[in-house]
Amino acid sequence: MTIAISCRDLSAADLREAAGRTPDVKASRRMLAIALVLEGWSRDAAAEACAMDRKTLRIWMHRFNASGLHGLHNPARRNGPLPRLSEEQQAQVAMWLAEGPKFERDGVVRWRCVDLQRRIQQQFAVTLRERTVRTLLHKLSFRQLSVRPASDGPSLLHERRSPRLHSRLKGSEA
Repeated sequence: MTIAISCRDLSAADLREAAGRTPDVKASRRMLAIALVLEGWSRDAAAEACAMDRKTLRIWMHRFNASGLHGLHNPARRNGPLPRLSEEQQAQVAMWLAEGPKFERDGVVRWRCVDLQRRIQQQFAVTLRERTVRTLLHKLSFRQLSVRPASDGPSLLHERRSPRLHSRLKGSEA
């Protein structure tokens, strides 16, 4: 039993034009196959011309009838598990990172992944691995920086070892 195309909003020319505009090659092929059917081609010939099986064309015609042109695109897929932190919770973590830790509250003077992991566990009751926290930091556009201690200038050890160099440095400051 054949399926009649009930979605008559678009003509074969409109489908061809939409197929030329879309960056999705697979959806473009489906649009062209349906355009051929609308022009009077047999379903077998239209499916063969667009490199698909007749049954596959039938499935896409069902989707076209139900959803129109948008039904010919593959549905969006999400690979992997859903994130454990919601968007609001991730924004809260980003705010913590931007503010920096408070020693009285957090017990640290700079954030480490392990410290953030503990704070996320306390605040949101969500257990994350340390590697997942690092991935979250990367997603939030924060980088792991290790700050070198600032030098106060030449030390007394340098002053004793090379007095000439120390006197030159003192002379250049004046």
